[in-house]
Amino acid sequence: MNSTLDHLKAFDTELFLMINRQHNAFFDIVMYWASDKLFWFPFYAVLLFFLISIYKKFTIFILLAITATITLCDQTASGLLKNLVKRLRPSHEPDLAPFVHLSKAGAGGNYGFVSSHSANAFGLVIFLFFLLPAKYNWLKIILLFWALLVSYSRIYNGVHYPGDIIGGAFVGCISGSVVWLIFRRIFRNSKVGERHLST
Repeated sequence: MNSTLDHLKAFDTELFLMINRQHNAFFDIVMYWASDKLFWFPFYAVLLFFLISIYKKFTIFILLAITATITLCDQTASGLLKNLVKRLRPSHEPDLAPFVHLSKAGAGGNYGFVSSHSANAFGLVIFLFFLLPAKYNWLKIILLFWALLVSYSRIYNGVHYPGDIIGGAFVGCISGSVVWLIFRRIFRNSKVGERHLST
C-alpha cells in the first residue's frame, strides 16, 4: 500500500514539474490573472445577467443554491481536507521549492490538498450543467473551459500538484451534484419551480 502511494506521489510530482516548467512571459501573466478570484467578477456579472434573462425572479433561488454549493466546496476543501490531510503545497516542500516556478501571487498557504479553486469552480459548473437545458450546451462548454483554465493555472503558478486539482474537482462535482439534487427535490413539484425546471 505504501509503495503504491509512493509511486502515486512520485508521478504527481513529476507531472507537476513538467507542467510548472512550461512557462513564458505571456502565460505568466495569463495564468496569474486566471488564478485571481477578483479578476473573474466581470465574468460572474455576465453569467448572472444571463441567468436573470432566462429565469427571471427564480434566479434568487438559483443564487442561494450556488452560494450553498460554493460554501460546501470551500469548507470541505479548505476547512476540512487541507487541515486533515496536511499535504504541503509544492511551493512549501523543502526539497522541491527551489525548482518551483511561482507567479507573483506567491507560495500560498502551507497545505494544498485539495484545491479550493478547483473545488469551487467545478462545484459551480456541475450545478449549472444540471440546471441549464440542452439548448445552452454552448454555455456549458464555456463554463467547463473556465473551470479547467482556473484549475490548470494553479499548477502553472506552482501552488498545487495535479492530484490536488483532481481531488478538488471531485469535491466540486460531488458538492454540485448534492446541492442540485436537494434543489430539484425542493422545487421540482412546486409552482415556483415547475416551469423553470421542466425546460
